[in-house]
Amino acid sequence: MPIAKDFTSVYSHEWEINFLQCMPNGQLKYTELCNLLQITAGYHAEKGGLSFTDMQEHDQAWVLSRMRVEIEELPRWRDTVTIKTWIYDLQGSRSVRALEMYCGDKKMAGSVTFWAVLNTKLRRPEPLALPHEHFIKYPDRQATVENFKRIELDREVITAGEYQVAFSDLDIVNHANNVKYLEWCLDTINPKRLLKSELESFDMNFIKELQLGDTVQIETSTEEKQSFFSVNKQENTCFALELNWKNKE
Repeated sequence: MPIAKDFTSVYSHEWEINFLQCMPNGQLKYTELCNLLQITAGYHAEKGGLSFTDMQEHDQAWVLSRMRVEIEELPRWRDTVTIKTWIYDLQGSRSVRALEMYCGDKKMAGSVTFWAVLNTKLRRPEPLALPHEHFIKYPDRQATVENFKRIELDREVITAGEYQVAFSDLDIVNHANNVKYLEWCLDTINPKRLLKSELESFDMNFIKELQLGDTVQIETSTEEKQSFFSVNKQENTCFALELNWKNKE
């Protein structure tokens, strides 16, 4: 698709929060927050000629490698929110993108994401085949207090559960969608902590893709105000998650 006539390097999109996206307390689910952020990033890429359809002409797709989300407050059912996004850096096979969610003038959440270009036939990273010089990069316009990070995996853990990847977990790239990993981990937590809005920020590392039918173990540990999770297949870590809480458990 050609670059849209109304393309801008900083993109904004409005969303109305519906009841299917909310927890029993009426607040937006953390998984749906991530979905809205990533869909907005996808719309911006489409406006700039870097959509999934554009990239599939070269057997390429964007896949998420790391993501940090910092939460001020969760929006509620029927709230209208605006998500703004822009690119910090884009070169070779990698892109760093920032996102912010607002309700009116109030900032609700900020996120920084690290994306890689995947060859969907060879299943390996490679340089972006499409031009991107028309995207102005904003490395100094920060959306979060802290950047994404590499999560430390060497910890003492206990098994929280086991899961087999189902068809409903797959996305258009034919692997388990990144938000599903977060969902599997959150489902093992005492829901009272989530309903009390005690989650302040979280980091996710997507390490290896999972396919339909894969069986994984979900392991966890808790230290002070932080919970750690890993999703492992045959002792190989595929996903790591750090949850940072406002209060001790």
